[in-house]
Amino acid sequence: MKKTQTTGVKEPFLRIARREDVTTKGSILIRAAAIIAALVVDALFIFLVTGLNPVSVYVVMFTGTFGNFMRFKWAVEELAKLLLVGIALAPAFKMRFWNIGAEGQVLMGGLATAFCMIYFGNTLPTWLLFVTMFVTSIAIGALWGIIPAFFKARWNTNETLFTLMMNYVAIQLVAFATNTWRGQASSLGRINPGTEAGWFPSIMGQRCTINIIVIAILTVAMFIYLKYTKHGFEIAVVGESENTARYAGINVRKVILRTMAISGAICGLGGLFIVAGNSQTIATTSAGGRGFDAIIVAWLAKFNTFYMVLISFLIVFLEKGASQIATSYSIMNDYSADVISGIILFFILGSEFFINYRLIFRNGGKNA
Repeated sequence: MKKTQTTGVKEPFLRIARREDVTTKGSILIRAAAIIAALVVDALFIFLVTGLNPVSVYVVMFTGTFGNFMRFKWAVEELAKLLLVGIALAPAFKMRFWNIGAEGQVLMGGLATAFCMIYFGNTLPTWLLFVTMFVTSIAIGALWGIIPAFFKARWNTNETLFTLMMNYVAIQLVAFATNTWRGQASSLGRINPGTEAGWFPSIMGQRCTINIIVIAILTVAMFIYLKYTKHGFEIAVVGESENTARYAGINVRKVILRTMAISGAICGLGGLFIVAGNSQTIATTSAGGRGFDAIIVAWLAKFNTFYMVLISFLIVFLEKGASQIATSYSIMNDYSADVISGIILFFILGSEFFINYRLIFRNGGKNA
């Protein structure tokens, strides 16, 4: 009888497998380990490149946010604005609609607010002016979100490129408007500085108090909307599989349009808060890159708005800390300070891999 030989497949030295039983405690431990590793790498970078004491640099970085009341107030203001855009992106990202156009949607909301302040600031009663600013900012923001959603729902266009390109359209519209309103001036300047028409009133001595209160309410409302409402369930189903959603009787096109209208409207509201509640002006840089930073916030928080508060604070803390480092040490410029904060952010982002996957080695069956 002829023997048959079987050829075995050599097991690879390293395999990657998805984790099925990740606990909240395990996720926290992995993220904590990532932060500690980042601080060690940063310490090596600081000492080897600059010769400075890493502990002293970390202390300076800490004082960039907590050094005094004004620094902490600025950090809270930035946290609120970043958190708002993260909240806006959460429903779209959960639906797997990659809205990269939050920057433009914020700008368009701010542009609508500035338009109302300039043309109606001295004619409308205060209450009606605020209502007009609110309605127009969320309406134009929603429109800026619906346009790419319509093309996606109707012709399955690439929403990533579409929303990204609309950022540049928004920038050019803001540039055109500011030049028109101020005769080719590169900066618009504060709107209605004499009458303060359209400016948010000061509450507890701070003009941004309204922003913070509304954003806190939206944080809770969006969490409830995504987790406990029918619309939130439909968003989750469409995000998992559009075919499954259709089989279940869900109108996918309607969900896409509705969700992006909500996402754009909240971004437009962010534009209102920036112009009326913070800077009282509009410029092509008014969004300040928050539309892109908020992508990290929404993704790391897994669309949980309460986790977004922590992630937003971390990003603001890194930005403020890097700025303080560059100011305090002549040997370190903005770029080297950004490297320090970038390393921390890189390790935190990388920790998501180890939360979702584990490494399995060939010898001994060890895994990490």
